[in-house]
Amino acid sequence: MSNPFETLGLQPWADADEIRRTYRRLVKQCHPDTVQDPEAKQLAQERMVRLNLAYEEALRLARPRRVSPPKRETTCGEAILSAQKLLERGNAAGALRQLLRTEERSAAWYDLQGRVLMAMEEYESAHQSFREAIRRDPDNYAIREEALDAVLALRREQTLPGRVKKFWKGITHHG
Repeated sequence: MSNPFETLGLQPWADADEIRRTYRRLVKQCHPDTVQDPEAKQLAQERMVRLNLAYEEALRLARPRRVSPPKRETTCGEAILSAQKLLERGNAAGALRQLLRTEERSAAWYDLQGRVLMAMEEYESAHQSFREAIRRDPDNYAIREEALDAVLALRREQTLPGRVKKFWKGITHHG
C-alpha cells in the first residue's frame, strides 16, 4: 500500500479531523454511484477501495502515540490469523485493522479482506478484494464463489428494497 497520507493528499502530520474531512470530500468526488459509464464506474470503484484503505490506515497512524514502543509490523500470516479470530467474533472493523498491519499481501490476505468487507456490507470493495485474490490465485474456486456472492449482494443492494435498507441503516447508525 502506498503512503495513506499521499493517497488522501494530506501532510503526514494531519490530525484525525482533517483526515475525516478530506476523506469525505474525496468520496463525494469519486463515489461509483455517481458514475453511469461502466468503465468509469470501475475506475471510481478502484479509487474508492484505495481511499477506504488509506483512510483507515491514516486514522490509525494519526492516533496519539503511546509511551510504549511502536508495534512491529506483523507478517501476512499473523495478520490473517488475528483478523480471522476477530471476524469470527463479529469484529469486522478490528479484523480490517489487523489486516492493515502488514504490507505483505497474498491471495489469502485479499480473500480475507473481501470477507471482512462483506461483513461490513461494503460489497463493491469486497468484490475488488476478491478480484485481486483471484488474480493471484486463479484456480481457487472458493474465492470465485465469494466474488460472485459479492456481486449478487451488490445487485440486491441496488434494488429498491436494498436501497431503502441501506438508507434506513445510514439513518439509524448516524442519526
